Amino acid sequence: MPRKLVLDDTDHHLLTELQADAGRTLRELGELVGLSPSAVQRRMERYRASGLLARTSAVLDPRFSPDLVLAVCLVQVERESRRLHEAFHRRMLAAPEVQQVYSVYGEWDYVVVLAASSLAHHNEISERLFMDTPNVRKYSTLFVLDAIRTGASIPTRALRP
Repeated sequence: MPRKLVLDDTDHHLLTELQADAGRTLRELGELVGLSPSAVQRRMERYRASGLLARTSAVLDPRFSPDLVLAVCLVQVERESRRLHEAFHRRMLAAPEVQQVYSVYGEWDYVVVLAASSLAHHNEISERLFMDTPNVRKYSTLFVLDAIRTGASIPTRALRP
C-alpha cells in the first residue's frame, strides 16, 4: 500500500496542473502555483517517492490515427476461482492494446477499454483476450463512434461546496 501523503492547497493545485500538462517546465509550473522551480521539483520528487506520481506519459490525439478502433468491452468471467480472476488480470496487464480495465459490480465483472489499429486487429485482440480464454463466460463489445472526452485525470481532493 502506498504511503499516504499529506497534501496542502499548493500540492492539489500543482497536481491538477501536472495532470493537465506535465510537459511544462518547472518554471512554468512554479509560476502557475506560486513556487520556485526548485520547490516544484522537490514536490514532484516527493510525489514520485511516495508512489502518488506513478509515471509521466505523452497523450496522443486520436484524431491523428484515422484507422484507430476504440472499443469498450463488457466481460463476465467464471466467479468460482480467485486464481482465474488473477489470470484474467495478468492477461489484461500484459496486453498493450488494453487501455483501461475496471472490476465492476453487477451483471458484468469487468469493463475493458481496447485500442486497435484496425477492425481486423480488434478481432485478433478479442479472440486472444476473450474467446481463447477458458474463464471468460461471455463478453459484449461497444465500438466507440466518437471520443467526446478522454483522459486519465483524477481529483486529488473532494469538491468543496
